[in-house]
Amino acid sequence: MKKIILCILLLTGTMYARTQPAFIKDSIDSYINKGMKSWNIPGLAIVIVKDGKVVLMKGYGVRNLETKEPVDENTLFMIASNSKLFTATSLARLDYENELSLNDKITKYFPWYRVYDSTTTELVTIKDMLSHHLGTKTFQGDFTFWNSQYSRDSLMYKMRLLKPTGNFRQQWGYCNTCFLTAGQVIEKVTGKPWEVYVHDNIVEPLGMENTHTLGNNMEQMPGAATPYSNSFSEALQKLPYDNVDNLAPAGSIVSCVKDISKWLLMQLDSGRYNGRQIIPWPAIRATRDMNTIITSRKNTFLPYHYYGYGLGVFMSDYGGKQVFEHTGGADGFVTNTCFVPEEKLGIAIFTNNDNQSFFELLRYKILDAYFGLPAKDYSAMALPNFLEARNNRLREIESDEARIKNKKPPLSLSVYTGDYTNPVFGNMSIRVIGGDLILKFSQHSVKAKIEYMDSNEWLLIYSNPAYGIFPLHFVTDGARVVSVDIKVNEFLETDPYTFTKQ
Repeated sequence: MKKIILCILLLTGTMYARTQPAFIKDSIDSYINKGMKSWNIPGLAIVIVKDGKVVLMKGYGVRNLETKEPVDENTLFMIASNSKLFTATSLARLDYENELSLNDKITKYFPWYRVYDSTTTELVTIKDMLSHHLGTKTFQGDFTFWNSQYSRDSLMYKMRLLKPTGNFRQQWGYCNTCFLTAGQVIEKVTGKPWEVYVHDNIVEPLGMENTHTLGNNMEQMPGAATPYSNSFSEALQKLPYDNVDNLAPAGSIVSCVKDISKWLLMQLDSGRYNGRQIIPWPAIRATRDMNTIITSRKNTFLPYHYYGYGLGVFMSDYGGKQVFEHTGGADGFVTNTCFVPEEKLGIAIFTNNDNQSFFELLRYKILDAYFGLPAKDYSAMALPNFLEARNNRLREIESDEARIKNKKPPLSLSVYTGDYTNPVFGNMSIRVIGGDLILKFSQHSVKAKIEYMDSNEWLLIYSNPAYGIFPLHFVTDGARVVSVDIKVNEFLETDPYTFTKQ
């Protein structure tokens, strides 16, 4: 009898130790504070839920460097692509309710819809869209779509211009307009726009009182964190708030860790929250079926062997556990959410500097602590390479800026001015304003200054610091400008756009 009692006590003690590992109880504050300093993060908010309860919910640092207002559990961040699981869950629910089928073709709801090739157009389904199956490159088209004035239908129309680099349903390519397209089906079926349906069926039933399904005018929202970046500067630069409501199903939600804790608790209780079924379990389960294999090879840095994508959520066998997670990136904000059903563990980490990896490395540290894995300081391991790459980029910018010494370009400034066009992006103009070449995009608020360096090279400096600083070269034919390639921060899109002079 004494042995049985002793075993029960030992098991109970072991369970409690795993519920509250030493790192969480004793060290997480110091680890976060050190990481924020190392990675230059103004503010961070975190929530950890375990066994149906919130075990940590806290803010660190400030949401604004000027006002020094502190981050707390109600501080608002743009959660960006963490919105995708809200979209997928909504569509999986409508599938469960027989309002649609995830295998329905997109052309059933939008007969005018086309992608680059006709075969894919005929075959592509809602599930394909939620699984990134088009075969386009990751972020392909986002320079066109992000912060643009194009309507949602216009963005869907432009998808026919995106030439895939891979094969349909064979190559992985993360696609924001795929999620926009899937989300637009919701209105066709329910009569409610995506943002209204998600609010009425997820946000409001969960009591997420401080969550906005659209991010427009975020600067006016009480408690909103300010976005920052130091991708192209030594010091942190304040950024304008993104407006991606035209891509809303892919990434427009603004929320706080207090509200997201409710979303995580629901995920960990088979769609229930406070004893009430918010989302039917079959719909929750459908989002977690792997539809895209990203890799089935052992990772050399992290303890997992496979990595895939369901409907709006990544999944892996991290530490031998089935882990579901997603990150979100907007200018000035990077966030992640994570949940491990078999451990009844959920994590969310929100930050307001987009140029850092600590928001993910901290998640790995927390998972290792709860899983009983060997302690690793992922932040310290990753920081040197990050700093080296960043310092190299800053040296390149400094070197380019030093080349600007009022030298005359090969042709007069008037030759470079005019209207330019790209079939995907649309139109832009270059004009001489105040003695400088100024680039303006027709469907975007962002502008750029073009300053001559030497050797027929110019320097492109965007008005929005998040977009970057890059060398630029005009293609000329004698005394005539033919075209120019325009690059943007790879955080937005990797390939440059060729604009032809009209």
